[in-house]
Amino acid sequence: MGHPYWPVFDLRLSVADLELRPMTEADLLPLAELLPDDVELDPAATRYPGLSEAANRRVIGFQHYWKSYGSWRPERWRLPFCVRAGGELVGVQELEAEDFAALRTVYSASHLIAPARGRGIGRQMRRAVLALAFGPLAAEAAVSSAWQDNHASLAVSRALGYRPNGESRHRRDDGVDTMRYLRLGRSDWLAGTGADGVRIEGVEPCLPYFGLDAGSSPAEAGD
Repeated sequence: MGHPYWPVFDLRLSVADLELRPMTEADLLPLAELLPDDVELDPAATRYPGLSEAANRRVIGFQHYWKSYGSWRPERWRLPFCVRAGGELVGVQELEAEDFAALRTVYSASHLIAPARGRGIGRQMRRAVLALAFGPLAAEAAVSSAWQDNHASLAVSRALGYRPNGESRHRRDDGVDTMRYLRLGRSDWLAGTGADGVRIEGVEPCLPYFGLDAGSSPAEAGD
């Protein structure tokens, strides 16, 4: 049975042996148990006295989930996907936008459990959400950012055709570091083969939640 009032939960992306589906309440505990220690969380998020740092990190994950859906608006949204490889939960891939109707720009963030790293999964799951963004959601650009030492994220972006788009200096727990930005334009994405093999299902009922006319969507499926 589908979700008549929140059809976003029925959205499905798949590529190779990966399935991406929007995170639900039932996923929170399994994901919290799998949260890697090296995932950077919002440093401004609330920490609760009496809880260990590990417990606080998992609470932040719960609150991040509730905020994502509770603050959703057509012009500003964040969509977290659970990523499964061969049926096994391996990580999270997010797609978000701000002032989407005007800017038509999306941003992404993700993390994988340690055993799933180095197997090309990060590239495949980013490819899946980009196919959604540049396909049915008609985005004009995708932007990614990563610390200069996050070689895995930067490599995924370069492999998918992103181009350097500047850098900035920010505080980190251990001092000051450089954040690098990369951008992928719609024309570059469409000229490549990134959408090949990506299947998108259940998107049509979701389009009004992204501020789009349900009658004007491109085809749901990739090649």
